[in-house]
Amino acid sequence: MQPDMIVLHYTVLDLDGTLDRLCDPEYEVSAHYALCPTGGVFPLVEEGRRAWHAGLSNWGGEADVNSRSIGIEIVNDGSSPFPVPQMDALAALLTQIRSRWEIPDHRIVGHSDVAPGRKVDPGRRFDWQGLSLRGHGVWPRLTGQGDACWHTFATALRDYGYTAQAEPEVLLDAFRMHFRPWGRGGLSGADVAAAVDLADRFAVDRTPDTQ
Repeated sequence: MQPDMIVLHYTVLDLDGTLDRLCDPEYEVSAHYALCPTGGVFPLVEEGRRAWHAGLSNWGGEADVNSRSIGIEIVNDGSSPFPVPQMDALAALLTQIRSRWEIPDHRIVGHSDVAPGRKVDPGRRFDWQGLSLRGHGVWPRLTGQGDACWHTFATALRDYGYTAQAEPEVLLDAFRMHFRPWGRGGLSGADVAAAVDLADRFAVDRTPDTQ
């Protein structure tokens, strides 16, 4: 299966620990690339081969995200900003990858998007909006406030690609990590408006939602 998704991660480990972990068969985890804070890019698995980076995950009803995605591990402890050289290298790498494969912007996602409640990377410090301005990924067009309706929110997220099997509060947290990292408290009209905007623009053609 040709890759039609890119999944971004952070490592928690430093560069040496990351490379040791990803190259050790004992851990049964791998990724196609690792990016160090200074901008170095380490190719690890050929892009057309399956890597074990997403684990138990789901996007658009597809449970085997590993088979259809390219995984990029970004060296970051999960709480620090992502340095400019690293983000520059990521943008350049994404440009190269997408010149070889047909991967639309809305299928560049985080580990937290495909595994809500189980994973939180690349986290709230990752600059998804800035990446979208560089031409990779999408960002909501916040044109107004919606009603804070859980049904509308959950339906929009499902239409956009999130699994329907997670609890609403878990989905809210995952959605905010990517699209509204400053959001706090209960569901807001701004959350709903952002979700509906993305669903309207990038609704997926789902397969049965199983995990």
